[in-house]
Amino acid sequence: MSFNPSEARKAPAQVGEYLTFFIAEVEYAVSLDYVREVIPYDTVTRVPAMPETVRGVTNLRGSVVPVIDLALKFKLPQIEITPRTCIVLVETPFGGNAMLLGLLTEEVGQVLAIDRNDLLTPPSFGTPVHTDYLEGMLPIGKKFALALDIARVLSQEEILTTVRPEASDAPAAGGTAAEADDEAWEAVSPDSGDSASTAQRAE
Repeated sequence: MSFNPSEARKAPAQVGEYLTFFIAEVEYAVSLDYVREVIPYDTVTRVPAMPETVRGVTNLRGSVVPVIDLALKFKLPQIEITPRTCIVLVETPFGGNAMLLGLLTEEVGQVLAIDRNDLLTPPSFGTPVHTDYLEGMLPIGKKFALALDIARVLSQEEILTTVRPEASDAPAAGGTAAEADDEAWEAVSPDSGDSASTAQRAE
């Protein structure tokens, strides 16, 4: 009977499911433990004195949900609205409760099942986001998706900290961010309701 010490030391499988999505053409992933659902982009209303990374709020069946532009969070240009733009709704711990937040994404990728022991440690340089925000590197064939640690990415300060008063009071050139988003959405919204016209369940 053969014996392989490396197999004996291998940790028990901890299978988890991850939803992938794209920001600035980079594929990210988030555990389905946090994901409630995925919805197509709809009107997002800008609210004064919210953090700059909060694009606004959206109406989810009568509930007000803040929408965070992760591109801005990662110091990238804001996400442009297209027919593929989606909002990933996630629940994150907040003051002992679960708070629902929306993540604005360029498009949604796929759902993957992976042994969490197979997540690789991210390199100390070369990733588009700070490594503290990453749970690890998720292998997808010969490439990787960056698995986000939602609890670190969406800190309480992300919602509680407000922008400087002078920044919120000053009018934006050419109209508000909300007006710009609405105009962009009206320009790309398909008349037939195809492609991203129906909410997608992430389960």
